[in-house]
Amino acid sequence: MSEMETERKRKRKKMKISEKTLERQAEQAAKLESILFGKSARETDVGNDLNGAVDIFSSSREVAVVEKVGKKPVWLDEDEEKTVIRVSGINRLRKLRKEQEEEHVSGGDYVSRLRAQHTVLNRGTSWAELPSERTIRKEELPGWGSESDTEEGGREEDNGELVNEEHQTLLDSSDLVVKSSSRLPHGVLEITAMRDGNSEEPSNAVIQSVQFHRNAQILMTAGFDKRLRLFQIDGKRNPKLQSIFLEDFPIHKAAFVPDGSKVVASSRRKHYFVYDMEGGQVQKINPLMGRTEKSLESFEVSPDNKQIAFLGNDGYILLSSLATKQWVANLKMNGSVRSVSFAENGNHLLSTGGDGEIYHWDLRTRRCFHKGTDEGCVKSSSLAVSSDSKLFATGSGSGVVNVYNREAFIGGATRPVKSLMNLVTTADNLKFNNDSQILAIVSRMKKNALKLVHLPSYTIFSNWPSQQTPLHYVHSLDFSPGGGYLAVGNAVGRVLLYRLRHYANA
Repeated sequence: MSEMETERKRKRKKMKISEKTLERQAEQAAKLESILFGKSARETDVGNDLNGAVDIFSSSREVAVVEKVGKKPVWLDEDEEKTVIRVSGINRLRKLRKEQEEEHVSGGDYVSRLRAQHTVLNRGTSWAELPSERTIRKEELPGWGSESDTEEGGREEDNGELVNEEHQTLLDSSDLVVKSSSRLPHGVLEITAMRDGNSEEPSNAVIQSVQFHRNAQILMTAGFDKRLRLFQIDGKRNPKLQSIFLEDFPIHKAAFVPDGSKVVASSRRKHYFVYDMEGGQVQKINPLMGRTEKSLESFEVSPDNKQIAFLGNDGYILLSSLATKQWVANLKMNGSVRSVSFAENGNHLLSTGGDGEIYHWDLRTRRCFHKGTDEGCVKSSSLAVSSDSKLFATGSGSGVVNVYNREAFIGGATRPVKSLMNLVTTADNLKFNNDSQILAIVSRMKKNALKLVHLPSYTIFSNWPSQQTPLHYVHSLDFSPGGGYLAVGNAVGRVLLYRLRHYANA
């Protein structure tokens, strides 16, 4: 009996030693896992990591870089933390500020912000990335819903994005970058210069008009060299598709009709031309019956594909049928007319001019239903309406651009939402992009006088254009229908092409 008890005690002792050994091995494995990965993979949670995201530029920035929890650096530079960098006094460093009033940052913050900015502006290529370096973009994941769409099996995160469980294994919580495809961040614009849109056949004169086709990836250019050119935009070669020469007709403006089947071209002549893209025919349209205007150089085409509004003499706006090419009616302002723009899908027309007033016309009754004063403006020079008709902007001879809420303006609120003072010469051209998150303001009287305004924060993008951007004297510009491209025509015959990285589609 004593031998059996001794054997049992020996086995129990051996089992205890084995259990302690296993516990010690588990602790060592956990410690090693913590050193390598920051925390145990079993404890990693995407939602928790998102809560600890670090904003790159500002609190409203949609790009978030998530830090690895618990991972400690092997070595720290103590002098780096003692160093103080001034970011407010140098133009190229202002973009690193998180808040407008921020003046100094530590050396460590400075380095991390530079790295973050480089990551945002230079994303690199996915095939060259290590698995731990890969980022998942919202638009690259099937099953991503909008903020209002929720599905079973999904989880709503703090930043409003829906993460589907079926894609959870694709997300690396230590290197997660989430980008919203809807809200454009302010401050820094993700923009890349591409090959010139008209590189295959540059113009030898001023580019008066550039416009993207609404249904195809085609860019139209026109100018004082009397040529209408069409290019296929791919961002690499941008091959020329066609060139049409209009004899004795320096083109002042050219525009696609809304359905994209024709191009209207005007000059300082009594007549104008219509180019049929499907049939390849150029049609000369005789002077409007009953009118004595010697020039039809300025016009706008209604978005409902029904009529053209020409700017006439003595405050007259001439309405012509797009189908019959015949005069339809006149609208009369008190002062001279300088600019017009359609709203409400062609049912309304806004006009402004020499008297500094903004007129709202109902084209169904052809009556002016509202007139208001453009604040601080003596003579208006330009006018633009956003695609949703909620905002409109006016430019003046002094370079001031006023942005108004259209509904509030008609209701009697004549003060602008924002007055932009970034131009010092005449604001010749105003343009909203496709989703009304960017407003481009241009003055052709000064070199590089182009600014992009972020809406609704009404702030200028700080990183573009820079002093090195070769804009020259800007005479025309347009955003592509999907918002992905910006084309800028200048006085030396170039059409500069830029890719806006926030927008996935061209």
